[in-house]
Amino acid sequence: MRNLDLDSLHIFASVAREGGVVRAAAQLHRVPSNVTTRVKQLEERLGLALFRRQGRRIVLTNEGQVLLAHAERLLRLADDAERALRSGAVQGPLRLGSLESAAGARLPRVLADFHARHPDVQLELRTGTSAVLVRQVERYEIEAALVSEPFSAPGLASRPVFAETLQLITAADAAPVRRAADLDGRSLVAFAQGCSYRRLLEDWLAADGLRPARVLELASYHAIVACVAAGAGCAVVPASVLDLGGDGDSVRRHALPARWRRSRTHLLWQGEASPALAALMQLLPADRGLRQ
Repeated sequence: MRNLDLDSLHIFASVAREGGVVRAAAQLHRVPSNVTTRVKQLEERLGLALFRRQGRRIVLTNEGQVLLAHAERLLRLADDAERALRSGAVQGPLRLGSLESAAGARLPRVLADFHARHPDVQLELRTGTSAVLVRQVERYEIEAALVSEPFSAPGLASRPVFAETLQLITAADAAPVRRAADLDGRSLVAFAQGCSYRRLLEDWLAADGLRPARVLELASYHAIVACVAAGAGCAVVPASVLDLGGDGDSVRRHALPARWRRSRTHLLWQGEASPALAALMQLLPADRGLRQ
C-alpha cells in the first residue's frame, strides 16, 4: 500500500525548500494551517518525524533529508511526464555529472549538438571524481554521469562511450620511466581519493610493492599538469586532455604498460532514462565513442 502521493510530496518539499510553513504556504497559495496539517498527515502515514525544531526554525531530520531527495526526483519525473504528453518535445532539466577530463575533451561537441537539437532542455553539468559521481547518481542528485574505469556501481545501468589512452607525465627534464620502480620516491600529483586514474597509478605501483612518497591533491588538470611541469611529481592523465590546449608540451610523456594504459569512460544512470537523457544517449553511440 502506497503512503505517498505527489501533492503531499510537493507540500513537504516546499516546506523543506522555504525553511518554514508560512513561506511555503505563501508559495503554494495555501493557508499555513492547511500546510501544517498535510505535513503532519504525511508524518503519521510514514510513522516518522520529517522535521525538527531548531530555535525558531524547523529543519529536516535525517529521514526528512532522505525523503526530500526522492521527492524531488519523483516531482521532476511527474513534471517531465506531463510536459512530454502535452508537447511531445524533449524539454525540462537534465542534471549530468562528468569527469573533468571528459567534460573538457570529449563533451563540448556533443553538448553543442544536443543544445542545438533540444534547446528547451535545461542542462546542468557537474564535475567530480568517479566515486563522487557514482554516489550522486545513487542518491538521485544527478540523473547520469560519465565515470572512468575502474569504478563500482552495483545496481546502476552503464554503457561505455569513450576510450582513453592514459599517459604518465613527469617534468620535461626527467629521466625516462619504463617501469613502476622508476617512480620510487616520487610524489603523486592527482585529484582527491575517488579518482579512477589516481587509483590506476596507485595499483600499478602496488603491483611492484611500491606506494607514492607523498600525494599532492589538486582540483583541476591544468593545475596538475602545471605542478608536474614544475617538478612536483608525476601524474596519469588522458592523452586527450594533454592534447587539448597545448598543456602537454610542458611535460614529458611516458607510455604506460599495456595493462594500465587503456581506460573506458562509461555513462551511468539509474532506472529508466528521462526523455532528455535518452536524447543525449543517442548522441553517444558506443561504436563511435570507443574509437580513439
